[in-house]
Amino acid sequence: MSPEEWRIWQAATSAMKLQCEVEVISRMLPTFGMRNRGKGTRAALSVGRQQEKGSGEPGPIYLMICTLKDKAGARYKLQSNIENLFSKFLNEGKATIRLRAPAVDICLSKADVCSLKNFISAVGMAHRGTDASPVPLSRLIPAKTSEIEKPRAKLIINCKKDYPLTKNFPYSLEHLQVSYCNLARVDMRMLCLKKLQKLDLSNNHIKKLPKTIGDLVYLQELTLHSNFLESFEVALCNSTLRHSLKSLDLSENKLKALPVQFCNFRELVSLKLDDNELVQLPFAIGKLGKLRFLSVTKNKLPYLPNSFKTLVLENLDLFGNPFVKANPMAPDIQLKVPLSLQETASRVTISYRIPYGPQLLPKTLCQDLSVAKTCDCGGPCLSSFIQTIVLMNLHQVSRTVVLVDSMGGTEAPIICYFCSLTCYSVFLDKYLQSTRV
Repeated sequence: MSPEEWRIWQAATSAMKLQCEVEVISRMLPTFGMRNRGKGTRAALSVGRQQEKGSGEPGPIYLMICTLKDKAGARYKLQSNIENLFSKFLNEGKATIRLRAPAVDICLSKADVCSLKNFISAVGMAHRGTDASPVPLSRLIPAKTSEIEKPRAKLIINCKKDYPLTKNFPYSLEHLQVSYCNLARVDMRMLCLKKLQKLDLSNNHIKKLPKTIGDLVYLQELTLHSNFLESFEVALCNSTLRHSLKSLDLSENKLKALPVQFCNFRELVSLKLDDNELVQLPFAIGKLGKLRFLSVTKNKLPYLPNSFKTLVLENLDLFGNPFVKANPMAPDIQLKVPLSLQETASRVTISYRIPYGPQLLPKTLCQDLSVAKTCDCGGPCLSSFIQTIVLMNLHQVSRTVVLVDSMGGTEAPIICYFCSLTCYSVFLDKYLQSTRV
């Protein structure tokens, strides 16, 4: 059989089979004052010919419905026996086949949309007495138990001996946890689970994340605590995860820094970075507008980035960081007067939101523009600025604050930038007035 013939055979075979929930409703029930139970059953459906006993001639085309209670299958004649096909809700995985005899409605739901469309097309052709494809219809065979069972949505593996080595993970999985299995890398079989919403790989030996983990378009929760991660790939920050990821746990690893692009995860609600070796947070962390729960305990943070003050959190924990002592009166002055032409042009580009990119500007200049600092006045500055460290009460950004130290403090140092002497002077006047009060 040629590759093309094999492809046609596979497509035809899949069109004649379907796994979904089925409810067979008799239209005679209301006549006897009865009602249907209104609940579907997981079933495997197939379209085929029923061999007539004592005859070599092919029999009529039937629909066979196999369930766990009836693995042999109930059979319904399709050829010249369909009164109507209700397909209005095909895109929702639903359809109804109305038969003339017996007077029943076969209601299909929770089906794969593409498979359902092919199956309904095959049923329609069977009603007209024709095969559904160039491949002749085979005899009806009872379904296997594996074809009838409800797709598995959750799998938890907590020891190495339970880890599957010779078989794949169920493709229907939405929640997968694999812990304490000494995994040195992410198993590529996991990256084929396109329906996955929660992935927990905690307590393993993973050192690096594959870029292809970003292909899990429905992934909302990623848990990687207690591994050996040393870096977080920029490619992941630019993947489809930035539109889906809501919870990320990277605690108890060996991370020293996170890329600037980390702030692309605009849908993040919960972020845990405890017990790492972080010496700084992404400077644009304030762009995580949906972030509500942040924990960065036991790291090496000397201060917080300037954009931190724009966060709106429900819970914040920064305990166990070696925060430096704030001293607003001792600024680090890197201001150049007059401003260079590059600094002036860069500030104007950002202030007026002028589009830029590697097709218009050198790549290094684009990188500088993407990490521009923000002055207290709201204006941008790049290489010419005044910086100082001030104390900020963390209750300004979070409803609940875990004490920063054992002394009961809820303040932390935050780095501030000023684009000019004027802006720094205005800040200094306000600071001196507040200290006098």
